[in-house]
Amino acid sequence: MNVLSRTSRDLNSGSVDRALLFGIVTLALFGDLMIYSATKVALANAGYDPAYYLKRQTMWICIGLVVMWIVSRVDHRRFELLATPAYIASIGGLVGVIFFGSSALGAQRWFNIGFFQVQPSEFMVLSLILTASAYSARRPQGLVQRDVIRILFMAALPMGIIAIQPDLGTAIIISVTIGIVIVIAGVPPRYMALLAVLGVVGAISAVAVGFLQKYQLARLTAFVNQNSSDPLLADAIYHVDNAKNAIGAGGIKGMGLFNGLQTNLGYVPEQRTDFIFTAIGEQLGLIGSLIFLALLASVACRIFVISKEAKEQFGRLLCVGIFVFFSFSCFQNIGMTMGIMPVTGIPLPMVSYGGTAALVFSGAMGMVLSVSRRRGN
Repeated sequence: MNVLSRTSRDLNSGSVDRALLFGIVTLALFGDLMIYSATKVALANAGYDPAYYLKRQTMWICIGLVVMWIVSRVDHRRFELLATPAYIASIGGLVGVIFFGSSALGAQRWFNIGFFQVQPSEFMVLSLILTASAYSARRPQGLVQRDVIRILFMAALPMGIIAIQPDLGTAIIISVTIGIVIVIAGVPPRYMALLAVLGVVGAISAVAVGFLQKYQLARLTAFVNQNSSDPLLADAIYHVDNAKNAIGAGGIKGMGLFNGLQTNLGYVPEQRTDFIFTAIGEQLGLIGSLIFLALLASVACRIFVISKEAKEQFGRLLCVGIFVFFSFSCFQNIGMTMGIMPVTGIPLPMVSYGGTAALVFSGAMGMVLSVSRRRGN
């Protein structure tokens, strides 16, 4: 029997959470608008198509929404059977990108496929959530020591490969997400302390043995000492200062869409991706930023509520993992633009420019909607 076969009961067992669906679609459309607003003037001044990024992101949004709809129509319990194949395929993608991937900005994380790029590490996060949730769900009495060790090993292997690429941001996302899934799955309290100690020791060891790239270490050092006059940290501090200046320049009401010196003059790097929130702050101001944050919070809250209402362990853990994935990505992305988190390449879910991220988060939201459809079963 095909794992993804859908019976009449699968398709009609309940309605999706409409509040979550509305929030997801609104986020995607808002992100599309802000990408256009953040890039139009700079592209036009450089002689390029002002709508270049808008057109590409609109295409990915449309594909992502179709993926989300298809996934939401499949009984989420069937995805439990796909956890192991998805994990193996994702590991294969991570290894493959080391040998056959393309480099950009000092990192080798992407496959070039025609006119677009694929980043396997982003798929790895979702496949790990599936794998950890499926493994833990088969142990309703809680996790024992060997279970914790196995899950940590399953997470450590891809984290090591991802860190080599290097992609510190995704490695952090994996560690936080899987750690919380393990805790919710019923890990004994003594192992919770062990997880925390391992995390701290791992972070210190990475710095001590020189595992981090120079630019990564500079970002972390600049985060700790943002007023440093060290010339080696000047670039990292400069970008964060410009990001904070852009947000502050928006004031209460903002400068309006397609306006703003920091945005239009290109003072903030990677503004359509990593620093998209700076465009929101500068152009829409405090009021617009608070409305946007409320929208993010509403989506996160709906995912959390659905996890609480799930009738079986796999659906509950799956939603918890996606909730942490979504929420921590938002916190890290926005936090780094405000100087309260170190700079990493973590995108703002459903808002930042990028095809792989759009597909991954759309698929993840489709899984949550699938759980919401069957809360009463």
